[in-house]
Amino acid sequence: MPAWDVSAFRIEQGTAAGGTLLERTRRLRARILYDRGRRPGFRTADGVYADEQDLDFGAWHFIARREPHGRPVGYVRLATPETGRLFQTRAYLGADRYEEVLRAYGVGATETFEHSRLVVEHHARKLGLGIYLNAVAIAAARHLGAKAMIGTSGTADGQNLFHERFGFRPVPETRRHVERYTEDVVVLLYRAAGPAGEYNALVEGLEDQFPAFVTPAERIGFDEDRMADDGHEAAAPAVPATATTSPAHGVDRWQPALFDLGRTQDALDFEALLGSGQVREVHDTIEDQLRELVTSRDPELRRSPAAVEQAVREQLAGRGLREYGTWVWYPWSGRVVHLLPKEEFRLVRTDRNRGKIERPQQRELLRRRVGIIGLSVGSSAAVTFAMEGIAGAFKLADFDHLSLSNLNRLRAGVHHLGLNKCVIAARHMAEIDPWLDIEIYPGGLTEEVMEEFFSAGNGPIDLLVEECDTPYVKLAARERARALRIPVVMDANDRGLLDVERFDLEPHRPLLHGILGETTSRDLADLTPAQTVDTILAMVGRDTISRDMAASIPRLGTTLSSWPQLASGVALGGALTAEAARRILLGLPRPSGRFYTDLETLTRAEKSTLA
Repeated sequence: MPAWDVSAFRIEQGTAAGGTLLERTRRLRARILYDRGRRPGFRTADGVYADEQDLDFGAWHFIARREPHGRPVGYVRLATPETGRLFQTRAYLGADRYEEVLRAYGVGATETFEHSRLVVEHHARKLGLGIYLNAVAIAAARHLGAKAMIGTSGTADGQNLFHERFGFRPVPETRRHVERYTEDVVVLLYRAAGPAGEYNALVEGLEDQFPAFVTPAERIGFDEDRMADDGHEAAAPAVPATATTSPAHGVDRWQPALFDLGRTQDALDFEALLGSGQVREVHDTIEDQLRELVTSRDPELRRSPAAVEQAVREQLAGRGLREYGTWVWYPWSGRVVHLLPKEEFRLVRTDRNRGKIERPQQRELLRRRVGIIGLSVGSSAAVTFAMEGIAGAFKLADFDHLSLSNLNRLRAGVHHLGLNKCVIAARHMAEIDPWLDIEIYPGGLTEEVMEEFFSAGNGPIDLLVEECDTPYVKLAARERARALRIPVVMDANDRGLLDVERFDLEPHRPLLHGILGETTSRDLADLTPAQTVDTILAMVGRDTISRDMAASIPRLGTTLSSWPQLASGVALGGALTAEAARRILLGLPRPSGRFYTDLETLTRAEKSTLA
């Protein structure tokens, strides 16, 4: 059974049941699109929600509920080629440009379906309904024989980026502002023969289920008794029981959910969560956090406990402790944690950075975005960056999953075995700061996602940390970074080797300091295991590696299963890359070059500073 109750139906003109159902369907999606006044075009002057489109006739409509016969909480439409002349995308682009786009992508109008009007109630978005409905629409299109799906997407809330996670790609030169939606809109296209991005398994699982969703129009009910007087559906607790059973919210989940109890719907959802049986622990230290907040602003308050309590009361300004701040739900651990509001949380969390990283510098760093490739050694960098407040947004790429032999150096537990390394790192980072903007690429840095990783998604990266083991990717990433003038740092996990390439300041600098000469990434494709080892040795310096590493090379594949690496070296790498990244992102001196922080050499007896 699907995690949500989904009904699929078509509406033909002239039927009584169809007319009533269509009116209610249009009102549902118009109300959600109206979004409490954000898009006024979906409400008439007399207060009626309206979204009339002839495209509705003949299209497939999908309505989702929490349970059979419950109130609808989400909707998506799939228009078939028979109504192609009415497609929103065709109207948006114009007939000639629309046909030109299809030709450019090698598909015809008779095999192209249109995906549109994906709308989900706010509380259900937290529970993954948008993901599930999107997957249902794609699965249905593939079941019905679509060669391609096309649609227009808003950009203000990152809806276009959401669709890109399903394999949709933006059509060049189609983005422009649309007044009705009060935001920029872009055309997206998906080739149905290809995988559906990171949700391919979910789509494939739903593809054969499509016929089971089909419901006669006369059997579709909207439970209108649960509509409020103003046309809004009455708020009801949305028990997130599917948060751990839905395929979109399984063991790979890595994003926390945030609740502000000052908002009615958040408060209802939070109470439903607490009653759902999923919460294993509620952790609430908000009083201590408030004391830290007021004393970090005015350290002299510590001299008087009474003054501290008075400052806390003033900070609360009459609000109850429970309603103050944010409650964060970490579904992978079953924990709910009560925290200060975002800005206050970050002020206190980074208070001890002051004196080394001052407040203006902290704010500057949080505006930056960092990409990290390779979340084995790179996991130490990612977590160190999160702790130190280096960047407020991250893109993490690694195709690998945690194996038992990784536990000698990765910050993970046995319960993480089999989990993608991006997910593990993202969870650790979210537990340090739940407001971090983190995107993951669990398929690794491939040609298909290269442009998105560096330039698209939620924004271009400002710095790359490269820690992967594949020579082709190491060079291809640097080629792209140099073209975009993005600096690169790398730790080699041997002798504390730190590599810095300031492509932002030196756009013509040779890759890897010219060590590989004129070699390009294409030259490194399809290497044998022996060639891979030889190329990596050339990259890090065959003559400068440690004695232990040099002695290990001949044993690879015979008595040693892979490169030797230690947790201490990985931890040092996190520190070295963090120090370099912080200086680069703040505009402080950090030149290109290769540097060693060899702990064995630096801590020899003759290096002691004692007499």
